[in-house]
Amino acid sequence: MKHLPLVLLMAVLTHYTYAQETEQNAIKDSLYIAEVEGSQEPLKILHAEPLYIDLIRDLGARKGEKEWNIGLGLTDRDRYDEYLALVEYEWAPADRLGLEIEVPFSLHYPVGENGNAPGNRLNSIKIAGQYTFWVSEKHKTSMAFGYIQEFELTNFNNYGAGKLFTGNVYNPFFIAAKRLGSNFHSLIYTGPAIAHHFSDGALHTSWQINSNIHYMISGTRNFIGLEFNKEFNQGDFDMTIRPQLRLDVAENLLIGIVTGIPINRETERFSSFLRLIYEPGH
Repeated sequence: MKHLPLVLLMAVLTHYTYAQETEQNAIKDSLYIAEVEGSQEPLKILHAEPLYIDLIRDLGARKGEKEWNIGLGLTDRDRYDEYLALVEYEWAPADRLGLEIEVPFSLHYPVGENGNAPGNRLNSIKIAGQYTFWVSEKHKTSMAFGYIQEFELTNFNNYGAGKLFTGNVYNPFFIAAKRLGSNFHSLIYTGPAIAHHFSDGALHTSWQINSNIHYMISGTRNFIGLEFNKEFNQGDFDMTIRPQLRLDVAENLLIGIVTGIPINRETERFSSFLRLIYEPGH
């Protein structure tokens, strides 16, 4: 019994330390959220942006915001390895309006003697716009709609031997995001992708439903999360789960690390993706 006061003292000190850390984290969250949301008009709610299917610009973007992205990826497919690279620039010419231009590349290498790989190419030239039409401070919610126009190109080895552009992809989309408290973030991104092939004039439609949940570390831009990329394609359903991590490595520079885990392995196995994000001052 003589040790009881010491045990009680240790319990009180532990509780006090935990309470202090909780209070400090809450202060950090409040300061960072205030920095993003309260620095200027119009109203903007802080949301975590997914790293693989990223947004055209932050929801509630403010005029003058801009960002450069470089992405590098590797996908282990059934008969070949696919190496991906992209460069994109996004900016806000007006409040709540985001624009983007992107050029994605893909290189393919056969696996084994029986491997058959597609040709290497600049996949397309993509231009896109996004407008945040609703921002609610009360509900910590933002909604936006947008459109991506993709001009598909032929393989490198076909340059000069035929048509440079092989088709279009028309992709309207809708986004809804809600912050849950100070740290948890949820988002849904959905819409059809309509592929138009010039060779035969055929139209092919698939539906994408991407849902996300992220936890943002107190007082920082760092987060961990899960991205669920789902596609419905003529009765076929595919989903890839993408655990991800974003780190603030320097002022205006972020790095995102993504792993892809398909729920079935018909044509795709594990994948990885790295995104470098540079935000010039504005």
